[in-house]
Amino acid sequence: QVQLVESGGGLVQAGGFLRLSCAASARTFSNYHMGWFRQAPGKEREFVAVISGSSSRTYYGDSVKDRFTISRDNAKNIGYLQMNRLKPEDTAVYYCAASSRMLSSGGSYVQPSWYDYWGQGTQVTVSS
Repeated sequence: QVQLVESGGGLVQAGGFLRLSCAASARTFSNYHMGWFRQAPGKEREFVAVISGSSSRTYYGDSVKDRFTISRDNAKNIGYLQMNRLKPEDTAVYYCAASSRMLSSGGSYVQPSWYDYWGQGTQVTVSS
């Protein structure tokens, strides 16, 4: 079992930035790919980004590409999502997730069912 705990959410003005963290309980953290999703009120869960276990590959959703950066520190068992140039439409609950499945460019990682573990979520609110 892997436990994931997000932190770092809050209220920020449009154009600002936030850094989210995802602390994992697994000692073999590098064996898991780490993803971020978000869900706004009345909308479906949306893929944000994913990073491979050794940080060799990253993929981003179109809505956040060139603004968000995903990273991880396996020595600390922490994944990160740096969010820059935030927009009101970025407002959502952000979830981190971990997967032990094979990561490829085929796009399976955009599906929530591809992930094995989920955090509880952290609220990000961007004001205009």
